[in-house]
Amino acid sequence: LLGQILDHWFESEPLKATLATDAVIGAMASPHTPGSGYVLLHHVMGELEGRRGAWGYVAGGMGALSQAIAHAATARGAHIFAEKAVCHVLLGRDGEVQGVALQDGTEVRSKLVLSNASPQITFLELIPQEQLPKDFVQRIRQVDTRSPVTKINVAVDRLPSFLAAPNARDGRPLPHHQCSIHLNCEGTQLLHQAFTEATHGHPSSRPMIELCIPSALDPGLAPPGCHVVSLFTQYTPSMLAGGRSWDEQARNAYADTVFDCIEDYAPGFKASVIGRDILTPPDLERIFGLPGGNIFHGGMSLDQLYFARPAPSYSGYRSPIPGLYLCGSGAHPGGGVMGAAGRNAAQVAIKDFRHL
Repeated sequence: LLGQILDHWFESEPLKATLATDAVIGAMASPHTPGSGYVLLHHVMGELEGRRGAWGYVAGGMGALSQAIAHAATARGAHIFAEKAVCHVLLGRDGEVQGVALQDGTEVRSKLVLSNASPQITFLELIPQEQLPKDFVQRIRQVDTRSPVTKINVAVDRLPSFLAAPNARDGRPLPHHQCSIHLNCEGTQLLHQAFTEATHGHPSSRPMIELCIPSALDPGLAPPGCHVVSLFTQYTPSMLAGGRSWDEQARNAYADTVFDCIEDYAPGFKASVIGRDILTPPDLERIFGLPGGNIFHGGMSLDQLYFARPAPSYSGYRSPIPGLYLCGSGAHPGGGVMGAAGRNAAQVAIKDFRHL
């Protein structure tokens, strides 16, 4: 249990609760849920510029990371087709991969296909079900993809000033503005209560909030004096109590709850808001192809990790379809912007390609 790990190392309840947010981030789980300790450790995997477990902002926004990968690929002869949706994977007579078909009718022929879409999209939508083993299809259908996350992107006309650390007179960002700011995390019981509300179909009345201000480090993201604020919030159920969907009223009511909480810590925040973009779990699924809105393409629980990700006997990136590989967050070792699944899958594909 996460609680046992944190109790062993720390005494301060606010510190334990703040660290606990990384154990439940993106997970429909409480700090009291068995196995939650793994997700905390997953977040310190790897290193950044020699610092183990460190995180960083991408200059120019997260899209700049995609562009860097794209430039590296095209420099080595790759052709990238953006905004070209894949309709299905092309298969030969023996069930082997022959390429992909695009929605505009174009066929791209290849002996190998690597998919970084979710296992659900890859195997349940892009492949004819009769081509896959029934137990494999059942396993993919049973993957727990519940997500508690509602992401809110905010544009503000001034830097938030927190009661705990008021802004400097010149309005310049202070050290805490350049970090991840955790709100409503004074105790792990608060996180558990927020989780419990969501399990009953109600958005948390006091949501867990991770607030980042990327423009504090990267001024080019906003006009002078203005800032962009990224709010990673939970817990919000995919389906509201009574089977209600996330309509505009429900979206705005939850966002107002989040903003009221921030206002308690940083008076004047609500008056500084000049725009907001609210992405509930169904929005994250529809826009980004995240099953259930899950940022990891499936829960990072112990029954869905290691040899069982995405399914037993298929954790090595190969799939039941010869020549088709899974290289996204639904593959081992799971989600997070670290590239491990993609790198590992590429090495397996290269090894197989030599024998084709």
